[in-house]
Amino acid sequence: MIMRRVFKWLSSILSVLFYTALITVGLLVISTALSGGKPELFGYQIKTVLSGSMEPGIQTGSIIIIESVTEEEKNSLIPGDVITFLEDQNTLITHRITEVNQTDNNVLYTTKGDNNNAIDRNPVLAENIVGLYTGITIPMVGYAVSFLQSPQGIILCLIIPGILMLGYSIFNIWRVMRSVEKQMKPESAE
Repeated sequence: MIMRRVFKWLSSILSVLFYTALITVGLLVISTALSGGKPELFGYQIKTVLSGSMEPGIQTGSIIIIESVTEEEKNSLIPGDVITFLEDQNTLITHRITEVNQTDNNVLYTTKGDNNNAIDRNPVLAENIVGLYTGITIPMVGYAVSFLQSPQGIILCLIIPGILMLGYSIFNIWRVMRSVEKQMKPESAE
């Protein structure tokens, strides 16, 4: 009797966790689609670090959290700020601002990786800045994120949850069928 209650309670908790995870993933997918492939939550984005240019502070394979900045904020950054910017259409870089130059039309930022010997070749236009590094780094998680974004990782993310959902459904069907069978059995007369 007690085991049945514990099992029912545990089953309810697992169901809530499972459906919460499904809803969260669904919302993340919708958010990503609406933001043009850049998932953002409360103005923050997670980025994976693929090089050692900012070591030892930001290690290769880490994930960092950056805060989105407004157009006004993009023009008021100062030396020492760590920014994530678009070098070209597909390449994001996170480096430290070393110098700020104001032109007639734009603000240009000279940047440098903390682990690099020289400043970056091209100055960064304020309009190319994606966000400001918040100082939050989670080491080694970037390797897992990169794997999950690969074709093998995507397959893994689809197959494992699918198998778990199928197993959970089969278990629930079996449990209901067993309950129905018990109710349908005639009680033995003594």
